[in-house]
Amino acid sequence: MSEFVLLYHGGSMPETEAEQKQVMDAWTSWFTNLGSAVKDPGNPVGSTKSIAADGAVSDGGSTVTGYSILTAESIDDAVTLAKDCPVLQGGSSITVHETFPVM
Repeated sequence: MSEFVLLYHGGSMPETEAEQKQVMDAWTSWFTNLGSAVKDPGNPVGSTKSIAADGAVSDGGSTVTGYSILTAESIDDAVTLAKDCPVLQGGSSITVHETFPVM
């Protein structure tokens, strides 16, 4: 099994309490269906700073709005799991990145 980071890009946040509940219920259902494949359910992300090779720091520079970490047999299996992610219902896209242990 390998680990895969799902990075969420863009999308919108639910505005009403009813929409928030619906979204949270969808996430709970998705995570429940994934079961032990969920390594880290993740979180949304906020402010972004970018650091250049010369050490210069600037605001922004990323479209990432959240992440989750899953385990799967292959990147294709991870993509299949990601296709049902509720974040897609809010207009986000997902990139799937395989990680590998080096330490």
